[in-house]
Amino acid sequence: MHATIHGERTLTDRDFSRLAKLFGGQLPPDLADLLSATEVVASRDVPPKVITMYSQVELVDPHTLRRQKLTICFPGDAKPAAGFISILSPVGLSLLGLKEGAVARWLMPSGEECSAEVASVLFQPEASGDYTM
Repeated sequence: MHATIHGERTLTDRDFSRLAKLFGGQLPPDLADLLSATEVVASRDVPPKVITMYSQVELVDPHTLRRQKLTICFPGDAKPAAGFISILSPVGLSLLGLKEGAVARWLMPSGEECSAEVASVLFQPEASGDYTM
């Protein structure tokens, strides 16, 4: 997977619980590292500019200034061509729990280092009152 976990991360208790149960608890190392390095808060207490599961974000490539919208989702809902990116992808792992304005960093399967600034959290389920996604 090759996500690089930097800085403070915040997960909701619901996201943490659902992610910890993936694969019957036999988690890929990068996901296990993410879960062990995050602050967990109640879903109702997560700040609205934190990326949670099913948040839609706008990213900006610092080199090309290209903007892209992505939604972080569980593996079964991933549709990369439609912008739904699995939490198990390097990009998904690098984004979950970051705040608007943070820089996500990850390695591509080719070994190329990539980064993007979280320009905006366009939608967060919890901020809209949805605590069930």
